[in-house]
Amino acid sequence: MKLFRLFVFAVAAIHISSAQETAQAAAPSPEATLNYIHAAWDTLTRSMTDCHSLVDIKVTANPILYLPAGMPEPESVKALTEKCGVKVESLPRHVEKLGDIDPKELPDAGLLYLPEPYVVPGGRFNEMYGWDSFFILLGLEADHREALAKGMVDNFLFEIENYGGVLNANRTYYLTRSQPPFLTSMIRAVYENPASFPQTPAGRAEAREWLEHAFTLALKDHSVWERPEHLAGTTGLARYFDYGKGPVPEMADDSTYYPDVIRWLEAHPHSGGDGFLVKGSERPDKAETLRLKQTSCDVEAGLVCMRAWADGYRLSKDFFLADRAMRESGFDPSNRFGPFSGETHHFAPVCLNSLLYRYERDLEHIAHVLGKPKDAAKWDRRAQARNAAIHRYLWRAKEGVFADYDFTHGRANTYAYISSLYPLWASVATREEAKQVVEKLNLFERPGGLSMSNTNTGLQWDEPFGWAPTNWIGVAGLESSGFHEEAARIAKHFDATIDQGFAEDGTIREKYNVVSRNADVKVATGYKHNEIGFGWTNSVYLKMKGIAEKSAAVAASGN
Repeated sequence: MKLFRLFVFAVAAIHISSAQETAQAAAPSPEATLNYIHAAWDTLTRSMTDCHSLVDIKVTANPILYLPAGMPEPESVKALTEKCGVKVESLPRHVEKLGDIDPKELPDAGLLYLPEPYVVPGGRFNEMYGWDSFFILLGLEADHREALAKGMVDNFLFEIENYGGVLNANRTYYLTRSQPPFLTSMIRAVYENPASFPQTPAGRAEAREWLEHAFTLALKDHSVWERPEHLAGTTGLARYFDYGKGPVPEMADDSTYYPDVIRWLEAHPHSGGDGFLVKGSERPDKAETLRLKQTSCDVEAGLVCMRAWADGYRLSKDFFLADRAMRESGFDPSNRFGPFSGETHHFAPVCLNSLLYRYERDLEHIAHVLGKPKDAAKWDRRAQARNAAIHRYLWRAKEGVFADYDFTHGRANTYAYISSLYPLWASVATREEAKQVVEKLNLFERPGGLSMSNTNTGLQWDEPFGWAPTNWIGVAGLESSGFHEEAARIAKHFDATIDQGFAEDGTIREKYNVVSRNADVKVATGYKHNEIGFGWTNSVYLKMKGIAEKSAAVAASGN
């Protein structure tokens, strides 16, 4: 607990000092933003030899570090007990796939060991995240931090070998779910960067051996999305799914979220959240406790379930399944899949299946590089099959958009969402389809960048909020599809929003208000914070700057 307090005070002191230093800033300064970003990588870097890395302000328990079952304690870990007051434990058994260990089996939540240093997002997120790390890696490579970028991919390969797949993040309570799959894009980014390996015969041999190892483990990680639980019915597409049950443990530091959801659903009985609420007592007796295990969650399993109550109601078991799936998607929460995305697991999402198409094309490419023509042909066929399924179920020709598909009811989702741009980034959209999607950019384009949706729900992954990862997917997709003017325009606007926010308080945030063009984020229900750091925003700022500068150079040349 002492370590936790020191961490919180340190973060607060840095924030206050930074804000005071920039309070007098009269105008946005891209140079000041860049200086902050260049220095931030070291601030956000963690390792297993650093006490700071072990703190988890979401759970606030005494720090515990878990090693894979049977792994000898590394020398770097042996000093942690005395140095950091950390307890070192081993997982009870080998993990072959996600969900093999129920986090409730473990006496306490803890950090999962990773061998290499890594960059965390910032704020309350003090571990290495799945999809955050793809965007962070882009920034590291743009800032010539190639060794750190490669080490993060090596950590993901370690996760696949020892924890069953790329995890949501390296905490024990994430052993039941992954995050949007970007692994092969990260592998290619590292392998194809000449600075990742020595440009010598020995270095090239090392690179090829590394790619062979990465390819083998990427195949295993891809199989996560082929398990029956991750299949979207008979569509041939995938869905998000978490192998755990009940409310998520990481919400221990946000005890109002689930009660807020209940109160909102009560106040909006015709919102589409039918079946999300069940009758329940605040402190149920033994008989009701048994009933709630079947209809809601296990109040004896932890405080998060016990506190998930308001006005005589609790949330249904199916809502919690959706809530967990929503967190695997990274978009937590929005109203994309019903109120608070309480039907996420009933949909084949555009984002996930676009990413898997790109994953399969990457596997085909890597197989060719490694001289494996049969494997390459296999992944070509798999990608073609997913392409066909995407166009059958997710492309809405009359509307000219890609839309999520509710496979339980056999209908397209009408909720306009930024994920409609993912097929451009993944190169699954045809030129004509991309043109039609671009014609509807006004659904999402705002003065400060791309909004998540065109529905203002007060949730952080909806209008009027714009996030670095989806702005980059959108801009990179536009750029690769030949819509250079649109890409450059949005890139400049999003970076200008970050500059404005930095001028106002000296920080870079996880999300922005792209309507007011600043970091003034007021969330009505759910997560109410705007975390400081921030890994993926730092990275996307650098990448957007490159797009804008390229456009300016082309314009200056008259081409």
